[in-house]
Amino acid sequence: MKYSDRFSPLTPLNSTKEKPEYAVLELEDEGCNLVLHNDEVNTFGHVITCLIRYCEHSAEQAEQCAWIVHLKGKCQVKSGSYADLLPIQAALGDEGLWVTID
Repeated sequence: MKYSDRFSPLTPLNSTKEKPEYAVLELEDEGCNLVLHNDEVNTFGHVITCLIRYCEHSAEQAEQCAWIVHLKGKCQVKSGSYADLLPIQAALGDEGLWVTID
């Protein structure tokens, strides 16, 4: 039996008749947090404006988050499902802010 008869490029090495298991990303997971990180670049005014516009914060809430980021290095600015937070993360990133989803 030739090597090419036993293994083809399309046959997984651990091939069985069972379907392989894959990790599934739960887009409806409500336990996600949008975290803003200090980048030492953006001004308080810019950060506050972005939090009001994209996270729907009040002016006072946005200012408090900006101070927490400045003093502690990061702050949770919004929570929700991954699917809901992803476009907000992209918009804040486009504004030059460093945000992650945890």
